[in-house]
Amino acid sequence: MAHTRHQTMRRVLRREIAGTIGLLTDEHDFTAMRRYRTFTFDDHTTYLQQVEALLRTLASQGSHTTVALFDPEEYAEFCAETGLEPDAPTSRTRFTAELAATGPSLPYQGQPLDDLVPELVDEAVRQATWQYATTLLASIGACASCGEDIGRAAFLRASDLLTRILDTAGPGERHMVCSVSATPEPLVAALWADEKPDGTIHLDETEALEFTTILAVGIATQSAGGLVVRASAPDTPDRVYGWRLRGEGLKPLTAGEVFDAYCTDIESGDLVSPESGVDYCAPSDLGDTGTLRGGHAH
Repeated sequence: MAHTRHQTMRRVLRREIAGTIGLLTDEHDFTAMRRYRTFTFDDHTTYLQQVEALLRTLASQGSHTTVALFDPEEYAEFCAETGLEPDAPTSRTRFTAELAATGPSLPYQGQPLDDLVPELVDEAVRQATWQYATTLLASIGACASCGEDIGRAAFLRASDLLTRILDTAGPGERHMVCSVSATPEPLVAALWADEKPDGTIHLDETEALEFTTILAVGIATQSAGGLVVRASAPDTPDRVYGWRLRGEGLKPLTAGEVFDAYCTDIESGDLVSPESGVDYCAPSDLGDTGTLRGGHAH
């Protein structure tokens, strides 16, 4: 009787434990792991099927599982730094535990792996973009004339601009995209915001931080770029408006410029039909946004 009771207690405790699975999302990474003798899978498709079956089993048992992006190169570096043997399951477990705290990951909520994998890759790209932008801001240094940290000043400036955009948006949902020209690829961040009739604004703080950081990079480096907002409210057409990055601030796009941007195929340059029920318009006045103190965004 006591043995049965202990088994029941262990099953209950198992539901209290959150786990993490490190996932090899593409064939290239999967092939890189096959060099290890203890990695026994030999087919990526079968591997993904087995992972999905395991996730479903854990979910049916009431377990909460996080799926993390497993990068073989980062794993090899981790083993070299920690002195672990890379060809060992326990080492992969240690690395996966680290990913749960620091790497790109998503909770498994019963979605098909075909849906989860691209979301996980997008999360990795988003995290890498923010880390790169943060490093870039920190490396710009101080103004030669006044000694002020240019990256910090640009971040404060970007925060002020974002606040003004949200304050002038009005009730409803807002999907905002900021893009900045950079090498080797443009930096892009997105932010969802929902303003209630009472004026309170709901947004994800992490998304807001990343969005502000990308905008700050554009300001600090005076790079080409833009910020576009799509506003949605009940019983009204969606409104699309935006600004281009100009020096230390934002210059409003005209309604025609917004229309041209949205109704032109990016790859071919051909015109595409405008969306029905969408108003392409000029943005609200953000007021006197001033300049960076000392006027030294470089």
